[in-house]
Amino acid sequence: MLDRRVDVPEIKIESSISLPAKRTALIIVDMQNDFVKPQGRLVVPTAQQTIPHIKALLEKARQKDVLRIFTKDTHYPWDWEFKIWGQHTVKGTWGWEIVDELKPGENEIVIEKTRYDAFYGTWLDDALRLNNIEFTIITGTVANICVLHTAGSAVLRGYKVVVPANAVSALNDFDYMVALRQVSFLYRGIIVEKAENVEFHEGKE
Repeated sequence: MLDRRVDVPEIKIESSISLPAKRTALIIVDMQNDFVKPQGRLVVPTAQQTIPHIKALLEKARQKDVLRIFTKDTHYPWDWEFKIWGQHTVKGTWGWEIVDELKPGENEIVIEKTRYDAFYGTWLDDALRLNNIEFTIITGTVANICVLHTAGSAVLRGYKVVVPANAVSALNDFDYMVALRQVSFLYRGIIVEKAENVEFHEGKE
C-alpha cells in the first residue's frame, strides 16, 4: 500500500471573467437526481451545494442569450459501467432526470451521453460548431470524471474552457483539487473563483 503525501501544485484562479455572449456555451454536466439528491444511487456529497451557483450562471446566460447545453448521463440496465459504479442514471427513471432546480427550458439543448466524455458518440461538437462557439463554460458533476473528460475533449477539439470553481463537485476533496489542477495545467483552461463572477458581453472578442 502506498503511503505517500503529495501537495497539490498551485492552481491559478481568476477572480472574474467576461466572455462574448454569442461565442460562448454554458454546459451543465450531469446534474441529475442520482448524483445530486440524498436519495440518489450515486450521490456526490457537495453537488447539492453547487445548485445555487450553477442556477445563477444559468439565469445570466438565459438573459444574455448564451447557448445553454445540459448533459444527462444515460445508461441501460445491461450497461458494463455498472461493474464500476453500480447502477445509476438508468434512462426513464427518477434518478436519470435533471434536478428540478435546473430543469432545461424549451429552447435549450439536452445531450444524452453514455460515457464520461460528453462529446463521445453525441452531437455536442456539431451543436457548438453550428453556433460558432469558441468558449465553453463547464459546470456540474463529477469534477474529475465527466466534467474533466468533457473539458479535455473540448480543448482537444479547439474550444477554450472555463470552469467556475464553485459550480463543480466531486466525491472527495482530493478528486476536486485534481480536476481543477488538470483543467488548469494540462488543458490550459481558466478556473474562475465563482460562477457569479462570470459575465457576458456583446461582440466577438
